[in-house]
Amino acid sequence: MDTKDCNGKILQDGNNVKIIQDLKVKGTGLTIKRGSVIKGIRLTINSDEIDCKFQKTKIVLRSEFVQKQ
Repeated sequence: MDTKDCNGKILQDGNNVKIIQDLKVKGTGLTIKRGSVIKGIRLTINSDEIDCKFQKTKIVLRSEFVQKQ
């Protein structure tokens, strides 16, 4: 299955994505603000999730909260 962003565009390993709404990261005091760009994502086995790093923290994001750049 293909991993798609909020607009239905297909995501691939290494793409850059933009966050479409403020997200609180569980287990940390980190909040990712809307409009933040995350570079070099990695796809996971689950087609609804992507792996990435934000401010040196490894996180898993739902693909419905990102937009392909």
